[in-house]
Amino acid sequence: MKINLALVKGDGIGPEIVDSATRVLDKVATKYGHKITYTSVLAGGCAIDATGVPLPTDTVEKCLASDSVLLGAVGGPKWDTLPGNLRPEKALLGIRKAMGLYANIRPAKLYSALHDRCPLRAGDGFDLLIVRELTGGMYFGESGRRDGAGGVEAYDTECYSVMEIERIGRVGFESAMKRNKKLTSIDKANVLESSRLWRETMHKLAEEYKDVEYSDMLVDNAAMQLIKNPSQFDVIATSNMFGDILSDEASQLTGSIGLLPSASLGSGTRGMYEPIHGSAPDIAGRGIANPIATILSVAMMLRYSFSLANEADCIENAVETALNNGCFTGDIGGKLTSNEMTNKILELI
Repeated sequence: MKINLALVKGDGIGPEIVDSATRVLDKVATKYGHKITYTSVLAGGCAIDATGVPLPTDTVEKCLASDSVLLGAVGGPKWDTLPGNLRPEKALLGIRKAMGLYANIRPAKLYSALHDRCPLRAGDGFDLLIVRELTGGMYFGESGRRDGAGGVEAYDTECYSVMEIERIGRVGFESAMKRNKKLTSIDKANVLESSRLWRETMHKLAEEYKDVEYSDMLVDNAAMQLIKNPSQFDVIATSNMFGDILSDEASQLTGSIGLLPSASLGSGTRGMYEPIHGSAPDIAGRGIANPIATILSVAMMLRYSFSLANEADCIENAVETALNNGCFTGDIGGKLTSNEMTNKILELI
């Protein structure tokens, strides 16, 4: 198979972890007889420095011309004082919108080798999947500032349509059908009208998936239940903002946010794949970032965008074996550098 990937290395540790991931991808491609070409493009803070905007038109065009996109991380304190429309994070929203990527898939798994590094008594561990709506809600609603009785006030609008809820809900149900046939829909229907529509729509959709054990949960309770008993969850479906927050919470239960990959998908096979962590500018250039989340993002890419399950399994098994062999970077209690961790995984492919 010939695969054309757009690389958005981004800021901070982004270039380092993307380089690690492409090394692993190249070895897997050689092993299974695939040909991969890369096109590097600018987005985020580095794009602001080079072009004055976080997402140049050329970047969007090359992402749309690719088979999929691999992204490192964007942002950092250097650009924190810029106006909202010029912040590096706008690049992520822009790419997702341009590519029509409405479903964010974020797995969270506690590896047996890291059981003692989980901050909780997690029993036998957990393996859950968060399906987050990606192009609607408060992050894309009307926002601004205006004069109010107490001076300047700011507002952000949460808005969802039945269509938006149905399509992300269907991703959640279909994901549950491939796992343990259990779906928890998370909302705030006791307060928010958008959540009441969310719940009504999910209930109607549940009628099509009689084999899936379906339940509703309020987001504040969900935040508590993730701490109390994460193993109760299989697939979680939720809105953009709730999913953003809960997936970061879930990531900490795995031992490190440096372990968690993600996939952003739309109606076709093309997607954007990235670690869920940020650009970590405090450790950029030191060679100590954990590359596993980005390497596992590549595995998700092979599985979801190219239906290469054996290749994806090869990477995931190598990562798990490396962890079982005691290969840890600093964030999970070890001493390996990024390059050393990558080399250990390469040896196991």
